[in-house]
Amino acid sequence: MNLWKDDNELFQLAKKELFVALVGDVMDKMGLLHQFLPQQIKPLNTEMVVIGRAFPVLEADVYAEKLEGTANPIMAKPFGIMFEALDSLKKNEVYICSGSSYNYALWGGLMSTRAMKLEASGAVVNGFSRDTNEILRLDFPTFSAGTYAQDQGPRGKVIDYGLPIEFGGVPVNPGDVVYGDRDGVAIVPSHAVEEAFALALEKSRGEKTVQKALENGMSTVEAFETFGIM
Repeated sequence: MNLWKDDNELFQLAKKELFVALVGDVMDKMGLLHQFLPQQIKPLNTEMVVIGRAFPVLEADVYAEKLEGTANPIMAKPFGIMFEALDSLKKNEVYICSGSSYNYALWGGLMSTRAMKLEASGAVVNGFSRDTNEILRLDFPTFSAGTYAQDQGPRGKVIDYGLPIEFGGVPVNPGDVVYGDRDGVAIVPSHAVEEAFALALEKSRGEKTVQKALENGMSTVEAFETFGIM
């Protein structure tokens, strides 16, 4: 019997019963050993949790806001195709962006406002975010390497979206599940989502039994021998 019928139910179950480290542990057992984004990618607020389907966005450094007569027509568009990317977000999707340097912010307050209107789940960027007070007021789950005010306008452009990207050495494909909390962000490949979360829920419920046994005085050696969980 399936434990959930759709993404809405899965994501609610995860928020209620799971945490990211647990899903990471399960993926280790599944042979998926390199699924965590770099350690510095953290939420703006430690209480923020992001979970949703990946909407990958590819960013690149540039050296002018607008250039005419180049070989690439995107160079004539301020921000490249960032607005088109943002407007393409769907319910339960996570804007996940990589490809550029750390010289400017990749996410901000107005972007959060638009993403919330589209019922997106959050943003995860391989770089900085800005407009921190506004994002915190909106309480939009935003994960970044920190905050930095410098704008991407004359420094970076979105050059594509809805395609496979790499984020800190981790492949991210459209439809993968992005799951993050204060301890880190994991990418669950789309083909592994059902197994990983089913096993994580089983492990979570088992850990409650182990915790109770430890509270009652059982040793860790005996607990692991008895339950196989620690």
